[in-house]
Amino acid sequence: MSKVQKVAVIGASGYAGAELVGLLCQHDKVSIQHLVVSENSTSCGKLFSELHGRWQGICDVPLQSFSSEWFDEYAQDLDAVFFATPHEFSADWAHAFVEAGVKVFDLSGGFRLKDAQDYPTFYGFEHANVDALAQAKYGLAEWQQADIAASNLIAVPGCYPTASLLSLKPITSNALHVENSLIVVNGISGVSGAGRNASLATNFNEVSLKPYNILQHRHQPEISQEAEAQVIFNPHLAPYKRGLLATVTMQLKAGVTATEVAAAFEQAYSDKPLVRIVNAWPQIANVAHTPFADVHWQVDEEKQVVVVSCAIDNLLKGASSQALQCFNISLGLPSEYSLLATAK
Repeated sequence: MSKVQKVAVIGASGYAGAELVGLLCQHDKVSIQHLVVSENSTSCGKLFSELHGRWQGICDVPLQSFSSEWFDEYAQDLDAVFFATPHEFSADWAHAFVEAGVKVFDLSGGFRLKDAQDYPTFYGFEHANVDALAQAKYGLAEWQQADIAASNLIAVPGCYPTASLLSLKPITSNALHVENSLIVVNGISGVSGAGRNASLATNFNEVSLKPYNILQHRHQPEISQEAEAQVIFNPHLAPYKRGLLATVTMQLKAGVTATEVAAAFEQAYSDKPLVRIVNAWPQIANVAHTPFADVHWQVDEEKQVVVVSCAIDNLLKGASSQALQCFNISLGLPSEYSLLATAK
């Protein structure tokens, strides 16, 4: 059995970071050594459970401030670190942890795109560590277990890309679609996807269902990169807390049947307990507060079109629980370990 891993979470005060801390508290191969926030955070010195009351009596760990001095004192004693931080932070610091012998699981976008030239366009900064970027592996847990197991720097996928790629890859990896045809991904997410910091744009009193960042969203190149097919990505914001739905429309090659499509999804996910093939169009209510992804599709053989929908919790399967899947894979454990009652 794997030894207990000493871990730290940097960015523990945010929504995804808090969900991750909760999951780590329940993992019997984990010892949380440090919960860390940014140097200027007003949360520094408070207990984690003061910010997130449902963990009172479970995780009463003080939040520490990150600094180079903190790194010098504590990093070498860690086995793994999770970044739930701004993208620039992970891009600046991940390599230092790797060089100190610490495995990095990055929930930000700092290492998701393989081409450094894409970062100024889609993330607004020049990537500081091109060598680390070249070493990083994308961590779509159901599809890239070998890469995850072999790497010390894992880029945990974004929430929209997770749902989109779980829908796309059974089709694209089997070349069932018309090459270079139009692939449209429509996504809708609750306001927690924008983070914990207050903003008028994500205030419940202001939000109406609306598209945003059309033809320029940072997750478009990520989805296209990992699907190995160019997609048009249309994200939408909706006035609810959590949960995400992606619906993909693709043109199938002539003669591809509904039976072949079903076989591709069954082959991909029949042994993946956190992806549930469901018999009706998925609903956010069925996946919120769970690590599951629910997938359903329909084929029109006359038009040679397939429509696939996937629903996930954006803070869990779209962030923290997938990060834990990657962590489990790196230890040689089943990816669902500790995420399901029967997975121990």
